[in-house]
Amino acid sequence: MRQIPGMNGIVGTLLNKLPGDVWEVNEIQDLKESIEAGGLELLGIESVAIHDAIKAGTAERDHYIDNYIQTIKNLSACDVHLICYSFKPIFGWAKTTLFYENEDGSFSLVYDQAVVDEMEPSEMFKLISSQSKGFQLSGWEEERLNKFNGLVEMYEGVTEEKLFDNLKYFLERIIPVCEEMDVKMAIHPDDPPWEIFGFPRITKNLFDLKRIIEAVDSPYNGITMCTGSLGADPNNDLVEIIHEVGDRINFVHFRNVGFMGERKFKETAHLSTEGSLDMYAIMKALVDVGFDGVIRPDHGRTVWGEVARPGYGLYDRAMGITYMQGLHEAIIKAKGE
Repeated sequence: MRQIPGMNGIVGTLLNKLPGDVWEVNEIQDLKESIEAGGLELLGIESVAIHDAIKAGTAERDHYIDNYIQTIKNLSACDVHLICYSFKPIFGWAKTTLFYENEDGSFSLVYDQAVVDEMEPSEMFKLISSQSKGFQLSGWEEERLNKFNGLVEMYEGVTEEKLFDNLKYFLERIIPVCEEMDVKMAIHPDDPPWEIFGFPRITKNLFDLKRIIEAVDSPYNGITMCTGSLGADPNNDLVEIIHEVGDRINFVHFRNVGFMGERKFKETAHLSTEGSLDMYAIMKALVDVGFDGVIRPDHGRTVWGEVARPGYGLYDRAMGITYMQGLHEAIIKAKGE
């Protein structure tokens, strides 16, 4: 990764941690030191997962919020000041095909609502695991699969309003600590940005994002601007969203998607010409609002025979980084800055 021009840091995680676990200082420090040994910085964490008891609002939630607060303090103690997280019931992200072969021989992730509509929720775990090729996929851990029926029962009666109230409760507890510890939170949008299997979703669009940042008015209560997640819904105007909530964007996932039909899309190469999103307009909007935080390429294809976790091949994301840098340089120079 150091050989990619302009790279100075990465966003990392601890793959052995389940939602609700405390991230210990020595574990974080080991991660940080391993990255620094490679000549890079640990710029943030993606992600510190939220326990379902917090999202569902059960009697155990305060215990797990206390654990989360301790993790925030431990990250701050290690000089890590950014956390990406999501607040989605059961399914953090969903795709129906993990290795869709494109015309050029590369492979992409695809989501097709028509496939989901013919399935039971429990079948999604089997569909994903059958295509994982042995890679551990965040949010689809076997430990969670084994507790699936219990998770469904936990969320019975949790409406969109209740889920939002539970998020607000969580934010009201943690944001004062984040302010004290100088750790910025960045909630990730729904992927896909609509309900699946009838479970509520509260980070789908501009209305949802504005509601979240207004719930606890602090720059530490921010957003991950994931262009691929929000952009999967053609009704979401990404440039408008950036201009409306730009001062609360703490992290950016910069990627493209291609529409393949009604609520069907694939993850493409980053260039505007390769998908359905105007990546130039998105980058220009980020420059216009003065975004200067952490930005990274997100997902992408598997190319050149690479053996990689679905959506996380190095090569296509490396190409995405250089494309992002080119867009950014051109926009800055055109503005005369």
